[in-house]
Amino acid sequence: MTNDNIQTNAFVAKNDIRAQFSQAMSAMYKEEVPAYGALMDLVADVNAVSLEQDKDLHEQLTHTDGLARITEERHGAIRVGTEKELFTLRRLFAVMGMEPVSYYDLSVAGIPVHSTAFRPVDEADLNQNPFRIFTSLLRLELIEDEDLRAAAQEVLDNREIFTTAALNLIDRAEAQGGLNAEDAAQFVTEALETFRWHSKANIDRELYNRLHDEHRLIADIVSFHGPHINHLTPRTLDIDAVQVGMPKRGIDPKAVIEGPPQRKCPILLRQTSFKALEEKVFFKQADGSWEEGSHTARFGEIEQRGIALTPKGRALYDELLDKTRAAVRAGEGAYEDLLVESFAAFPDSYEELRAEGLAFFRYSLSEKGAEIAKSVGISGTVDGLLEAGILRMDPIVYEDFLPVSAAGIFQSNLGDGGAEVVYSNPSQAAFEKALGAKVLDELALYAELEQASLTDCYERLSAKSLKSEAPVAA
Repeated sequence: MTNDNIQTNAFVAKNDIRAQFSQAMSAMYKEEVPAYGALMDLVADVNAVSLEQDKDLHEQLTHTDGLARITEERHGAIRVGTEKELFTLRRLFAVMGMEPVSYYDLSVAGIPVHSTAFRPVDEADLNQNPFRIFTSLLRLELIEDEDLRAAAQEVLDNREIFTTAALNLIDRAEAQGGLNAEDAAQFVTEALETFRWHSKANIDRELYNRLHDEHRLIADIVSFHGPHINHLTPRTLDIDAVQVGMPKRGIDPKAVIEGPPQRKCPILLRQTSFKALEEKVFFKQADGSWEEGSHTARFGEIEQRGIALTPKGRALYDELLDKTRAAVRAGEGAYEDLLVESFAAFPDSYEELRAEGLAFFRYSLSEKGAEIAKSVGISGTVDGLLEAGILRMDPIVYEDFLPVSAAGIFQSNLGDGGAEVVYSNPSQAAFEKALGAKVLDELALYAELEQASLTDCYERLSAKSLKSEAPVAA
């Protein structure tokens, strides 16, 4: 064994570093925002009831290795102010095996940021720990007031959101290909500081008010020493039950669940949250003293994840969502009622979703198929093998986000009125330049997962032909 191999074997797996970081983040946020702990208890209770009452769901999650990950599953969100900060965050998340997936333009909803989600992409890594961070970059160029833009830029240019030790450990991980146990533990501790809440602002009240009047999100991003984690999200198996249960536990939920309506076969992502906390902060004064004020930013969010949709499925989803929003603007009825009415056109059985090429599935051998694979080869179409009970299909979980839903969550926690200014200027190329990398295509990742499962079945069955009569995935 070479010295290089000895060194490599001493490295802590990226999955383990990510799990340590996720757990440390959750503990920190629970201490900072006590309502998050109450929310976690509610989600745990709802999930336990869901698994007890829905045996098919329990079996499905067990079969796909999804059951173990539910309890630990989280996503967080962070907002940064400069290209340099985003570039370094990409390097930091890479130490934990998290890659940028998808580009989200929130400017279309009046929020001057664009975003990506850092997450693991391999199926085995997702099953071990699917921690995600939705990361947004402030777009100061969308602020028309030149003086305000320059003042905000100066504040951002003069701050450092990473500790020196964190930067050194990122360099070390990149140079040697990983971190040993001691370095990994220190990395988690140091990286956590970037996400910690700071009650003392970097600016005075006058500048804060100007930023706040332009857009509350801008004030949140610019005003503080670091880009504190603004929410941490557990995954529930029944978001409607959580929505109903929050007020009973003294938690004030937002009015509407974002995303598709309640369905027998959940699709994509549904999200709700408790409203942002008004927190005591302190603003700098010219004489060096601190003036007490308040700031609203951090909240608790809950998500329910459904099946990932193909390009055809996403097109139908977007069409129906746009139809609903247009009807609401026209004053034709209540949002939730119109949403249910619109989505009646979206098939609500896994069989229909597969037959119409609307969703991605993971294929595996049934017990019958596994027995056949031990002794004889067999061929046939996917449709035929499913019908014969040789193959089984399970939904591939949607691991990503929805820009309209993200904007809805952001706006509901910035105040019901939101900002009057409207931005609309997507720029994926500029975002990727700042990031220092291309964002991965979420649809391509799901298609690869589906095709890999088919290939595995093909190899195990030793079939000459395993083609689907329905479109598999483009």
